[in-house]
Amino acid sequence: MSTVPELSSLTPRAAEIVSAARVLLEEEGRDALTVRALADRLGIRAPSLYKHFSDKAAVEAALMERGLAETGAALHAALDAARHATPPEEPIGAVLRAYRRIGLAHPNLYRLTTSGPLPRQRLAPGLEEWAGTPFFLAAGEPYLAQALWSFAHGMVILELDGRYPEGSDLDRTWAEGAHAFTARRPRGGVERPSAEAQA
Repeated sequence: MSTVPELSSLTPRAAEIVSAARVLLEEEGRDALTVRALADRLGIRAPSLYKHFSDKAAVEAALMERGLAETGAALHAALDAARHATPPEEPIGAVLRAYRRIGLAHPNLYRLTTSGPLPRQRLAPGLEEWAGTPFFLAAGEPYLAQALWSFAHGMVILELDGRYPEGSDLDRTWAEGAHAFTARRPRGGVERPSAEAQA
């Protein structure tokens, strides 16, 4: 499996703050993740947090890094497992199943990481690209990869929000999406992304 890029360096105390922020986020959601609430959880005064992070957005960026790293690790592992299965599994289905699992397992971290503009300047270099590479490797073409991620993200959000009608067979819906994208996958090998597709 491809190695995750090194995350932004944190002091032990900053790492402790991020861990506490993640618990708060996972338990109560993004709106509950305030400087005051985080300080209360840590048993310190709110101004003390600013010795370690410039603002709340910096804490959120650290959480996003962990969300991207964990998602990327799950997707790269799914691709590796699909390649080594006997017989080999279709990579698109493997990536979609892994993406769904991690999104549903950590809904509030998922929402934080994927909602709104991504603060790329605050993230570890190369992390976003590394985390998304399994979609490209599975799809074999950059625009198809973007469409594949868009499908996966939309499905996860709709499932988290409970927007599908009661009784919907969502396993089948995900499988139908995998079949549709697999049918569009180039058969002559992976097409390298153009500068336009990467922008």
